[in-house]
Amino acid sequence: MTCDLCEAAVITTRYFENEHCWIADCEICQVPMVVWRPHDPAPPSEVRERLREWLAGVADAELGAGGWSFDDHMRNIPDHYHAHARRSPAWLRRG
Repeated sequence: MTCDLCEAAVITTRYFENEHCWIADCEICQVPMVVWRPHDPAPPSEVRERLREWLAGVADAELGAGGWSFDDHMRNIPDHYHAHARRSPAWLRRG
Protein backbone atom coordinates (compact mmCIF):
# COMPACT_ATOMS: atom_id res chain seq x y z
CA MET A 1 0.00 0.00 0.00
CA THR A 2 1.30 3.45 -0.87
CA CYS A 3 0.95 6.58 1.23
CA ASP A 4 -0.04 9.81 -0.50
CA LEU A 5 1.80 11.85 2.13
CA CYS A 6 5.02 9.85 1.72
CA GLU A 7 4.76 10.32 -2.04
CA ALA A 8 4.69 14.10 -1.48
CA ALA A 9 3.54 14.83 -5.01
CA VAL A 10 3.23 18.55 -5.68
CA ILE A 11 -0.44 18.87 -6.63
CA THR A 12 -1.39 22.05 -4.75
CA THR A 13 0.45 25.20 -3.75
CA ARG A 14 3.68 24.22 -1.97
CA TYR A 15 4.66 26.89 0.55
CA PHE A 16 7.66 25.37 2.32
CA GLU A 17 9.78 22.26 2.52
CA ASN A 18 12.92 21.05 4.20
CA GLU A 19 14.39 17.74 5.31
CA HIS A 20 11.81 17.47 8.14
CA CYS A 21 8.53 18.39 6.51
CA TRP A 22 6.64 20.03 3.70
CA ILE A 23 3.72 22.49 3.81
CA ALA A 24 1.14 22.76 1.05
CA ASP A 25 -2.56 23.34 0.65
CA CYS A 26 -4.48 20.21 1.58
CA GLU A 27 -5.95 18.68 -1.57
CA ILE A 28 -9.30 18.17 0.19
CA CYS A 29 -9.58 21.14 2.56
CA GLN A 30 -7.62 23.76 0.60
CA VAL A 31 -5.95 25.07 3.76
CA PRO A 32 -2.24 24.94 4.64
CA MET A 33 -1.15 21.56 5.96
CA VAL A 34 2.21 20.48 7.39
CA VAL A 35 3.39 16.91 6.73
CA TRP A 36 6.17 15.28 8.72
CA ARG A 37 8.32 13.34 6.27
CA PRO A 38 8.67 10.06 8.24
CA HIS A 39 5.75 7.65 7.87
CA ASP A 40 4.87 7.76 11.55
CA PRO A 41 1.75 9.09 13.30
CA ALA A 42 3.47 10.22 16.49
CA PRO A 43 6.42 12.61 16.30
CA PRO A 44 8.18 13.48 19.55
CA SER A 45 6.77 16.59 21.24
CA GLU A 46 9.75 18.77 20.26
CA VAL A 47 9.32 17.78 16.60
CA ARG A 48 5.57 18.41 16.79
CA GLU A 49 6.23 21.88 18.21
CA ARG A 50 8.69 22.74 15.43
CA LEU A 51 6.23 21.52 12.77
CA ARG A 52 3.57 23.71 14.37
CA GLU A 53 5.91 26.72 14.24
CA TRP A 54 6.59 26.22 10.53
CA LEU A 55 2.85 25.82 9.84
CA ALA A 56 2.08 28.94 11.87
CA GLY A 57 4.40 31.01 9.68
CA VAL A 58 2.60 29.92 6.54
CA ALA A 59 -0.89 30.07 8.06
CA ASP A 60 -0.40 33.59 9.41
CA ALA A 61 0.71 34.76 5.97
CA GLU A 62 -2.06 32.95 4.07
CA LEU A 63 -5.02 33.10 6.48
CA GLY A 64 -4.07 36.05 8.66
CA ALA A 65 -2.78 36.03 12.23
CA GLY A 66 -5.67 34.95 14.43
CA GLY A 67 -7.62 33.73 11.40
CA TRP A 68 -6.90 30.05 11.89
CA SER A 69 -6.54 27.26 14.44
CA PHE A 70 -4.22 24.26 14.65
CA ASP A 71 -5.80 20.86 13.94
CA ASP A 72 -3.75 17.69 14.08
CA HIS A 73 -6.63 15.23 14.27
CA MET A 74 -5.66 12.96 11.38
CA ARG A 75 -9.01 11.89 9.96
CA ASN A 76 -8.32 10.55 6.45
CA ILE A 77 -4.70 9.42 6.82
CA PRO A 78 -4.30 8.42 10.48
CA ASP A 79 -0.95 6.66 10.15
CA HIS A 80 1.19 9.56 8.85
CA TYR A 81 1.51 12.71 10.97
CA HIS A 82 0.12 15.86 9.44
CA ALA A 83 -1.73 18.91 10.73
CA HIS A 84 -3.99 21.54 9.20
CA ALA A 85 -4.34 25.26 9.75
CA ARG A 86 -8.16 25.49 9.84
CA ARG A 87 -9.83 28.78 9.06
CA SER A 88 -11.53 30.20 12.12
CA PRO A 89 -15.26 30.86 11.78
CA ALA A 90 -16.06 34.49 10.98
CA TRP A 91 -17.73 35.00 14.37
CA LEU A 92 -14.44 34.15 16.13
CA ARG A 93 -12.50 36.73 14.09
CA ARG A 94 -14.58 39.71 15.11
CA GLY A 95 -12.76 42.13 17.32
